[in-house]
Amino acid sequence: MASASESLYASMGGFDKILALCERWHERCLSNPDAAHPFEHELHPHHDIRLAAYLAEAFGGPALYSAGYGDESHVQRLHACNGVHLELDEACLSEFNLALTDVGIPAEPASLASAYFRRATEAQRAYSTADSPVPDNLPFNHA
Repeated sequence: MASASESLYASMGGFDKILALCERWHERCLSNPDAAHPFEHELHPHHDIRLAAYLAEAFGGPALYSAGYGDESHVQRLHACNGVHLELDEACLSEFNLALTDVGIPAEPASLASAYFRRATEAQRAYSTADSPVPDNLPFNHA
């Protein structure tokens, strides 16, 4: 990162670079049979933009997701009750790391973004079944 005070968002290159990352990750997952399943069903038509808005906010950029789409509880509910799927998670995390490289995110911010994405993916497991409902008003999951 350029300086200790620079956000991860800025060191990654801002919204356009994060959107490119989301689009590339989506492409990579679709081309990998081990990672494709979540992307093979009908997604929201603006999935990549919404994910980029979420990650931009998580990485210290503008509050685009919470201002326009929902809160952390909403995000968790979108992913809840799908069971624990470690192999799928690992395949998707691997593709995320490759997408970071593909779009040219520098090494240090890529490492931080990767670590955040892993923590966020693992945290979603808390709501993997119907008997573990997502609580209201979860704090936003910042990196």
